[in-house]
Order: sequence, then C-alpha cells, then structure tokens
Amino acid sequence: MRCCVLIFPLVLALILPAAAGVESATPGPGVVWVAAPGKIEPVSEEMRLGFDIPGKLADVLVEEGDAVAKGQVLAALDNADIVARVAQAEADLALKTAAYDKVVSGARDMERREARALLDEAEAVLVNAKSEYAHRAELLRRKAISVEEADRAEREYLVALKRATQARERFHLIDDPARREDVAAAAADLADARGKLDEARAYLEKSKIRSPIDGVVLRKHRRAGEMVSVNFDSPVVTVGDIASLRVRADVDEKDVDKVRLGQKAYMTADAYGARRFGGKVMRIAKILGRKNVRTDDPAEKSDTKILEVLIDLDGKEPLPVGLRMDVFIIVSEPGAGG
Repeated sequence: MRCCVLIFPLVLALILPAAAGVESATPGPGVVWVAAPGKIEPVSEEMRLGFDIPGKLADVLVEEGDAVAKGQVLAALDNADIVARVAQAEADLALKTAAYDKVVSGARDMERREARALLDEAEAVLVNAKSEYAHRAELLRRKAISVEEADRAEREYLVALKRATQARERFHLIDDPARREDVAAAAADLADARGKLDEARAYLEKSKIRSPIDGVVLRKHRRAGEMVSVNFDSPVVTVGDIASLRVRADVDEKDVDKVRLGQKAYMTADAYGARRFGGKVMRIAKILGRKNVRTDDPAEKSDTKILEVLIDLDGKEPLPVGLRMDVFIIVSEPGAGG
C-alpha cells in the first residue's frame, strides 16, 4: 500500500466502519490522515536467542506457542566436558579452603597440649641437670670427685639445655599465630581457586539459553542434535511478550513532518474485515531507513525511504505477531489547530 495523505472522510467512513467491541470515533469531515503499512510485533520486540559458544544442541526444551518465564532454560548444549571442569574447580576450591583455614587457625589444641607437655618435661630435666652440674663442679673444686665425673655432668647439662631450647621453639611454632606472608599466600591461592570456579560456572551457563522475559515462544529455529556456531547468526528460538502489542509502521519520507508523538491511529487488516483497532503513536525513529513491510505487489519498490513509527495498540486484542496491517494516523481534526 502506497504511503500517502488521505483527505476524503466519506471514503474512509465506508472502508473503516467501527466494529463492535472496538473503541473508536467515526472520522468526520476535515480529518487529515497519514496512511502507512505496518506489522504487529510484541512491545518487547522479537528476541532471537542463541548461544555465546559453539557446540552441539543437546535439547530444545520448548515448542512454538509455549509460555515461558524469565530465567527459564529454553535450550542446552552438550556440556559434559564443562560440567567436569566445574567439578574439578569445586574440588580445587575445597582443597585451597582447607589449606587457608589450616594456616589461619594454626595447630589443633591437642598438638598445642602435646608441645606444652614436652616443653615442661624438657625444662624439668634441664633444672635437674643444671643442679647436678653445679653440685659436681663444687665436688670437683674440693677434689672429692674425678674430672671425668664432673665432665659427664656438664655434658648432661648441655644436652638438657639444647633439648629444652628445641622444645620451646617447637611450642612457639605451634602456638604462635601464622605469619602475615603465609596468610597472604594462602588467601591468594584461595582467591585464585574461587576465580577459576566462577569462570567454569560462567562457561557452563553459556551452554544454556534462558528466557530474558516472561513471554511466549514465537519461533523454534533449531532441533536437538544440530550444531550451532558463533561465526554467523544462529538463533535457536525467538521469544516475545505478547501481553502488550504494537504496530511498527513505515511512514513514507514525504509524510514524516506530519507525524507527532501522541497522535491517535487506527489499524485494519484483511483477516479481520471491517474491524478497526485503535492505538497511539508512542515512538518515532530519528533516522530514515528501508521498508520493513512488504506487500504482494510485484511492482513495489523495496528501496523506498521510510521512517519507523511505533504505535501501541489499545486494549488486549489477541492479534498474531507479524500480521500486516494498514495504518491510518490522525494528523489533524477539526478544531485541533490542524
């Protein structure tokens, strides 16, 4: 249908009679219209959903016409290798978590008690050895014992002193908090393991398609077993929210200055006979483009410049997405300054 301005209300009154149950006003004398072809689409637009990674389709879980909820899984790739990668990352995280906890917590209470007991024993032996060494040294000074006997007491004291020192160092090693550099190293290993797990889970999520909206499956493009690629457009399903519909109209470039936001519009379709559907202009594109709506006329020019105008439909008419419509936008009415 060629885009044009129509100013013959008697003809429009004949071809656009109000249908029962559809709110409208009969066009009167002096009403100016811009006519344009249009097409029904969801307010959410048609969302062509595909994968971010290549692979083999394991399953497509929906059929055309199915209602879907936001976040629902619609399709999945064969991802056994990715699942294994996630499991490995989870195990590595558990290992690094245990290592970090060990560094931060230090030794167990039982190890501390054991080290404390060994230190107490070594110090008791040292006290006895020191006392015996002093006693032997005094006896040697009075020449009451031989030099060999005094030397043996000295050696026993030095051995006891060394063992007590070792026991003290071991106790402090077990009882003292971990060094800052050890804690930092363990924390870095833990953070690295968490990052790898997050990466593996994110890659696993890419093997699934989830619905971004509450809506309906409009088209199912692929089946289980097919290969999908990211090198070219490869949608698996198309979804849309058909609870609210609108019309995308192609307004001819010579009429673009007549269209304004908020203007009323009426639409008709061959499939619905004389019924008229009301709406309002809600968005006007800022750039001209090529026609979106094609008719069956073989002489139609496809390179005609048009401006896209989005018209929200009044009410909740269950119109099929993609239905071609004839759009009539009210440019001016008597007494409206047009």
